[in-house]
Amino acid sequence: MNFVAIDFETANYARDSACAIGLVKVVGGEIVDKVVHLIKPPTREFVFTYIHGLTWNDVAKSADFGELWPTLEPVLEGAEFLAAHNASFDKGVLHGCCASYGISVPSLPFRCTVQMARRAWNIRPTKLSDVCRKLGIALNHHEALSDAMACARIVLAANE
Repeated sequence: MNFVAIDFETANYARDSACAIGLVKVVGGEIVDKVVHLIKPPTREFVFTYIHGLTWNDVAKSADFGELWPTLEPVLEGAEFLAAHNASFDKGVLHGCCASYGISVPSLPFRCTVQMARRAWNIRPTKLSDVCRKLGIALNHHEALSDAMACARIVLAANE
């Protein structure tokens, strides 16, 4: 099983306001790479600092998505799908960022770890913190790499 777990943190309600990304690459059922980056969003407006703790000052000197994405695309090579918790959110952010910077959207399908957790273990509620607690997965919630790592572990556990 080859996939990449992905997690975005956003600055505000705009789909292109990614301010952090975490990627965890799994090849043959083994975690082989982990990547995390802060991202400078298109505007200085931060609404969700209370969720992830990030501010404009944290990301102001970071690359924007258009500069960063070409360096991240190689992580997707060989992946069969992207996995995310509440995948529609992360898919929307990826599509929004790609659209804003004129970048082709990766053709990989998304798989949702919310749906996996409901199917495999009937976990409800299915917030990432709830699923991780039930499965004994360490989590520093709303830190992009920790969330992506948790998603990778959920996919692996669901396929055991």
